[in-house]
Amino acid sequence: MPQVPTIETALNDAALSLRGKSAQTRRTYGTGFRIFVEFLTESGISVEDDSTAALQSNCLEQFYLWLVDRHGRRRTSTINTYMSAARSFLRYLARNELCPQISLERALEQVRAVAVKNVYRAPRIEGNLALLVDFSAGMPLPAPGQGDPNLRLRLLRDRAMLSTTFCTGMRRDEVVGLNRRDVGDGHNAEAIITGKGGKERVVFFDDETLAHIRRYVDARDDHYPPLFIRHHGVPSNPGRGGENVRLSAQSLWAAVKRYARAAGIEATTHDFRHNKATTLLNRGANLSEVQDLLGHASPATTKLIYAHYEVGKLREAFHKYSVTASEAAEAGPHGRKAD
Repeated sequence: MPQVPTIETALNDAALSLRGKSAQTRRTYGTGFRIFVEFLTESGISVEDDSTAALQSNCLEQFYLWLVDRHGRRRTSTINTYMSAARSFLRYLARNELCPQISLERALEQVRAVAVKNVYRAPRIEGNLALLVDFSAGMPLPAPGQGDPNLRLRLLRDRAMLSTTFCTGMRRDEVVGLNRRDVGDGHNAEAIITGKGGKERVVFFDDETLAHIRRYVDARDDHYPPLFIRHHGVPSNPGRGGENVRLSAQSLWAAVKRYARAAGIEATTHDFRHNKATTLLNRGANLSEVQDLLGHASPATTKLIYAHYEVGKLREAFHKYSVTASEAAEAGPHGRKAD
């Protein structure tokens, strides 16, 4: 049996074992590991001095309840994110036989026994998200060569960026991660992106969005690869490949909130994904197609989060596929009318 390391050493080694994962996954698990350390510290365990043998057999259950106490029952997304990191750590320990007192299967069952039932509440999007995009497109632009050139570029960028978010339903990390070559400077109607979990998928752009992208790129006088960048004077250190000037996901989130307020509606970046999925479903797309378009790993995710059809759509399905008791009786047990 391998020598039992300190918890700190085991956590560092577990983090190193994630080298093959995406950068976003490594950051997320790193944050989860730090939160797990906070829990252990409050529980009287020193990660620097105590070995993995000090971990209690029900530590995963206790960590879950600690997270619920800290964040509240409704913050299931935050809690599940931190729990994913803790489960990953326990799997690493089990895989390397570093914590024999903990049965991973039993630990997961303990968590399931106390878990808060995750009742998804569909977002109540106020107003029409298209109004937000139209509002940004209607902002007056300074004439070329007049006024602040950076203001003109920011407005053109925001038009293209918000239109892209609305059109594709991509996650905000995916939107700001686009490069100019992905969309051919606004001439490619399809792009292959790497989304959550390092999975590749194809996303599609409509003509209106591509026109916004072309106008924005044509107005730029740089050759930085990122599609959406900051425009505040000349950058002193653009970084390799212009990565230091790439717009952040937080900046996209802030832009959506800013234009939403100006348009008089409430909206977040994730509302665009809900809006896109609901629109596709209500217009006839099936769950599998929406799953692929939005990059969900499981169709269950799509069904759980997005299958809130309009009443009219449900009414149409009810009248199309339902039968009365008399009709069912006449049809017989196998759905065929009796001779």
